[in-house]
Amino acid sequence: MKIAIEQAVIRAIDTMHENLGELLTIDDMAQAAMYSKFHFSREFQRVTGVSPRRFLSAIRIEAAKRLLLETTATVTEISHRVGYNSVGTFSSRFAASVGVSPTMYRQLGGYTEEIVVDSRRRSAASGHSTVRGEIRSEATEELGQVFVGLFPSRIPQGRPAACTVLPRPGAFTLDRVPPGTWYLLAHSVPASCEESLTADREVFVGSVGPIEARPKVPLLPIELRLRPIGALDPPVLLALLDIRSAAFEQDDAFDERPVADAG
Repeated sequence: MKIAIEQAVIRAIDTMHENLGELLTIDDMAQAAMYSKFHFSREFQRVTGVSPRRFLSAIRIEAAKRLLLETTATVTEISHRVGYNSVGTFSSRFAASVGVSPTMYRQLGGYTEEIVVDSRRRSAASGHSTVRGEIRSEATEELGQVFVGLFPSRIPQGRPAACTVLPRPGAFTLDRVPPGTWYLLAHSVPASCEESLTADREVFVGSVGPIEARPKVPLLPIELRLRPIGALDPPVLLALLDIRSAAFEQDDAFDERPVADAG
């Protein structure tokens, strides 16, 4: 039964990839999965950790990242190809998800020079927690630096509540974690790919959550295992951190209002 449900979800995800520039409704996705609308949305959320609409929005941004690196199409052309009618909406959503604008992402070759932390949430909260644990890997080759962050959903996008970068899988500590419900997300690329700032790289991912951070309640150490990203995993939308610059910035002007999902 589990395999049948996962195959149904994969059919829906394949439909998303094949129709990025089209208006896709929940009914369309459910039909591809051969499920009722209600049953489809529930099972999709259970299997992937996010709603169908959020997953679709994520793969649209992921496709835009690839087009920015692999083609010479303009930002306007790319925005239409991935289902956005407004280039302004696309650019805002891209920057909020990836951490840099589409133009800057292209110029940097898919990497960013810094990760912006959600400092408003951290500074406003009282009773911070510490999350620590161990990152392990299923990779047969040596992985390079590992990004580890806490996010409000299973999609690694936007500004994390706390984050760090490890030179390789191993022990980590995240201090000053604000109270809330978080997902610990990590990603890495093989060390042999770190010097090549191209889109053709294998990403290893891992997630643990939800994690409840509460004032004065100690959290047990967490073990997170990295594995090759699969069809059911939400895309990594954050730009990978340039190994030449592992900087973090706190943006006091961060707007915490949620951004609506694209089409």
